[in-house]
Amino acid sequence: MGMENDVAILKKHLKTSVRKLKLGRKWVFQMDIDPKHTSKVVAKWLEDNKVKVLEWPSQSPDLNPIENLWEELEKCVRARRPTNLTQLHQLCQEEWAKIHPTYCWKLVEGYPKRLTQVKQFKGNATKY
Repeated sequence: MGMENDVAILKKHLKTSVRKLKLGRKWVFQMDIDPKHTSKVVAKWLEDNKVKVLEWPSQSPDLNPIENLWEELEKCVRARRPTNLTQLHQLCQEEWAKIHPTYCWKLVEGYPKRLTQVKQFKGNATKY
């Protein structure tokens, strides 16, 4: 995905998501430091749109609840054994739609415990 695509995704979805989630004005955007996310084009768009960004280390699955969500999606899709890209795409959409918001809430709710464990294990892998 190119940097322009990242900006297009941000333009199309970020403020809409903030509004739908009723976050108000006091929210912080989280992203890792993967080079595709930290490009000058993306950084400029975030700055121009006054988006407060929480700096985040890359490769930190223990700290990022979305990684658990991706893992759950992958497990559900893999269990259905897609045989081609079209079927993979369809199954991903179907399984994503089945993920209940309470599952997402539980991931976020467990965040303080996850932070404590990461600190306890000095940044090494935890049970999460």
